[in-house]
Amino acid sequence: MIACLFSGGKDSTLALHRVFSSGRRVDLLITIGSENEFSYMFHKPNVEYTRMQAEALGIKQVFSYTKGEKELELADLKNVLSENDIDTLITGATASMYQKVRIDNICKDLKITHESPLWLIDGLSELNELAKNFNIIITRVAADGLDNSYLGKRIDDTLIKKLQILREKKRISLTFEGGEAESFALDGPLFKKSLQIKKSHIDNSNGVGTLIIDSMEFKDK
Repeated sequence: MIACLFSGGKDSTLALHRVFSSGRRVDLLITIGSENEFSYMFHKPNVEYTRMQAEALGIKQVFSYTKGEKELELADLKNVLSENDIDTLITGATASMYQKVRIDNICKDLKITHESPLWLIDGLSELNELAKNFNIIITRVAADGLDNSYLGKRIDDTLIKKLQILREKKRISLTFEGGEAESFALDGPLFKKSLQIKKSHIDNSNGVGTLIIDSMEFKDK
């Protein structure tokens, strides 16, 4: 069985898409909800709404929780993987050796193949592919030059141009691998239904700006 470590953001969504585009299918989405806002391994903002993404995608999901403590959270991931009949794990890793090496080691221990379709992807190429095929919005900003005006904005050509300027001025990573931003997918080629935010608010605690989704609904395509 092929599983995908799925956070609901741009990278795991695109990695999922790449697998299906290759003629294979993903049978299971694995999502880890972290109590730590700044987990080294797992995204926190709006992760509960991955349940609706999974329904929209028509893919079974296993949702588990972790306290998000550095290194210890790896055991929680390993437990989830070991409890399911997985032979291949797909992740959206793009440049973080911290994440990739640790997942490589877990998969090696469990005799699971780890595939990272986006590994070392060019950030601009990824953003352009997302803008062309997906509806993905920014849900967290945590870098100099990225303010709350970016929250809720779709990754499109206009936003990409702004991010390119910021890259030149502030040296941000266009993959957001340095923690510059986080994202959430509302629609894409694999979605049988799109998602629409009904209500949200902005939270500025912990020194970062986060778009918190309060309610969401399905929308026919």
